[in-house]
Amino acid sequence: MKLYYHPLSGHAHRVHLFLGLLGLAFELKLVDITKAEHKSPEFLAMNPFGQIPVLEDDGRHIGDSNAILVYLAKRYGQQWLPEDAAGAAAVQRWLSVAAGEIAHGPAAARIVQLFGRKDDTTAMIERAHRILGLIEAQLKAASWITGAAPTIADVALYSYIARAPEGNVDLAPYAAVQAWLARVEALPGFVPFVRTPVGLAA
Repeated sequence: MKLYYHPLSGHAHRVHLFLGLLGLAFELKLVDITKAEHKSPEFLAMNPFGQIPVLEDDGRHIGDSNAILVYLAKRYGQQWLPEDAAGAAAVQRWLSVAAGEIAHGPAAARIVQLFGRKDDTTAMIERAHRILGLIEAQLKAASWITGAAPTIADVALYSYIARAPEGNVDLAPYAAVQAWLARVEALPGFVPFVRTPVGLAA
């Protein structure tokens, strides 16, 4: 099994994290986006969308971080993805949040700061606080985002929320979110989201 990734990508980290939580053996393959390696013919043959991460497993190439989480859960860790209709729908709701409000809120604000872009982050930070408020309310009612046990929804949300302060999104007002981050970090097999120099960024 191989994970094509870049260490600053939260999308890649969520897959790296889940592989660690599942205790699976795999090889990390660095894709240097600063050299446009994700647009090379070799990479596009694996993922025509030209995006990281990509998981290679048994000759398959799976792109999109949330799709990879679903694949890994269905194949190696079904306890992370409920089979019942209501449970599966609850997970999907938060996967959509990870791909929507989180990506366009704290993740987008972080990218601007890490790369010194001139974009105005005001709307991004406001969007981040709106969704963090909803997540805070959710986590005041339960230990995990969909209830009593962690799922791939928690994995999908973790990375960019944990690094939200890098985009000037203050987590201090969100005690329940901070406690949840600590619970994720206490899970066996947890993989930290380690910041690396911008020159190596994705």
